[in-house]
Amino acid sequence: MLTRRTLLAAGAAAPVAALAAPAFAKPPRWFSSALVIDGLSGLGDPYAPEDQTRLSDRLIAELRQTGVSTLRTTLVPVGNQPDIWDAVNKFMDDHDALFAANPDVLVKIKTAADIEAAKKAGKLGIIYGTQDTAMVGTDLDRLAKMKERGVRCVQLTYNLRNLSGDGSLEPANASLSRLAKTTIERIEAEKLLFDLSHGGARTIREGLALAKRPPSISHTGCRDLFDHPRNAFDADMKTVADKGGIVGIYFMPFLVPNGKATAADVITHIEHAWKVCGEDHVGIGTDNGPIPTPITDETWKRAREEYEYRSKMGFAAPGEGPDVLPLVLELNRLDRFQHLATLLAARGHGQAKLEKLFGTNWLRVYRDVWGA
Repeated sequence: MLTRRTLLAAGAAAPVAALAAPAFAKPPRWFSSALVIDGLSGLGDPYAPEDQTRLSDRLIAELRQTGVSTLRTTLVPVGNQPDIWDAVNKFMDDHDALFAANPDVLVKIKTAADIEAAKKAGKLGIIYGTQDTAMVGTDLDRLAKMKERGVRCVQLTYNLRNLSGDGSLEPANASLSRLAKTTIERIEAEKLLFDLSHGGARTIREGLALAKRPPSISHTGCRDLFDHPRNAFDADMKTVADKGGIVGIYFMPFLVPNGKATAADVITHIEHAWKVCGEDHVGIGTDNGPIPTPITDETWKRAREEYEYRSKMGFAAPGEGPDVLPLVLELNRLDRFQHLATLLAARGHGQAKLEKLFGTNWLRVYRDVWGA
């Protein structure tokens, strides 16, 4: 099944890309052995038929070139849709079939030790996560059922209101419901990573106040740099850090007013987050798929269709549009992490700090929350 971050990647099957692939970056020597974790991504194979569970040789080769050790994927659909519980279970069924068909390539991550083992074995770890609790609703026992199936991260809301609270696009910016408090308690009792990405401002602030274990805002930007509802305020990012959690910076248009974010803009947000949170509490959550999106006519067609769908559903964010791709063009490359590491190292940031950013901060938080 295609998700937003794998939908555009389907354009990679087009025969000709409008932009030539850049020369592969030459990152610092330590990078090849570094743990690289994308705190919000996804997995799809644009080179194979949709019903094929064995990944194509081309995708396998490209995944290895990315340098990514583990990524978190999202159970879809999100939002207040009918039969969503059945739909997310079908999504997990489909992904479980991928693991069964690709044991030499993929590993379902359930513990921090699994992440380290996947890196050592040269396999890609996949973490199941949600970007909503609409599929849970009032039946909090579903959280335990999801954990049993491998879910390890739970986001309270998407962009719209659910039974727990307001998403980032709700104009009322209301307080959390009573259900939210028990939902958060149950998320933490199940030792799942509590995520407040996409939350309304009060949802984030009140959710953080209730958190007793390390929380996360897995994919966001710095709202004090650009006031966009998908970005997080400094005060909230600081609270995440104070509680031992992590803020993931995304590769999205919402980093700048004109929607044309560059690698320099990503770096500006990373460096600002370091100042606010400290180097132990910032990671990367690209909100992109692991392989680049060729900029083709087919890509634009799919982007327009996706925008129309998101608009119809009511959760298209400000800055989304039929002429906007959900990515940072300069980092739309197979070696995006290597390239970013090279740019950050050139700015004087050292190995220990960058290893934390690219993976070990996520690993620490996962271990602290999951308990293994």
